[in-house]
Amino acid sequence: MDRKFGEKAKKSISKVVGYAIWVLIVLLALSLIKNVGRRARIEAEIDDERAKIAKIQEDNRRLEEEILQAESGDFIESQIRNKLGLVKEGETIVVLPDEEILKSLAPQSMFEENALPDPNWRKWLKLFSVI
Repeated sequence: MDRKFGEKAKKSISKVVGYAIWVLIVLLALSLIKNVGRRARIEAEIDDERAKIAKIQEDNRRLEEEILQAESGDFIESQIRNKLGLVKEGETIVVLPDEEILKSLAPQSMFEENALPDPNWRKWLKLFSVI
């Protein structure tokens, strides 16, 4: 009886060990899957941050170019001319009125400007008509 009990105990212990090994394998597989997912998410975040860094570097380069341009004498002179209305000696300022005032001052043409041109079929008819 001890012998049967020993064999049963060994079988049940081996079953328990087998189940424990399967549980351990499943836990390790789940952990591995979780870590792979975490790694993919982190790599995606790293790519996003690299894209942000590249955009910021491009903006920084563009702003540095604007600073260099703003510090140039030509830019400063053009800003003084445009914003303050100053001119060099010997230059003449020409100030044009608004577009609507210019249109009212311009001579009126005999043809109405907003009229549509003749369609092609009418042009062909005029070209070949004897009348």
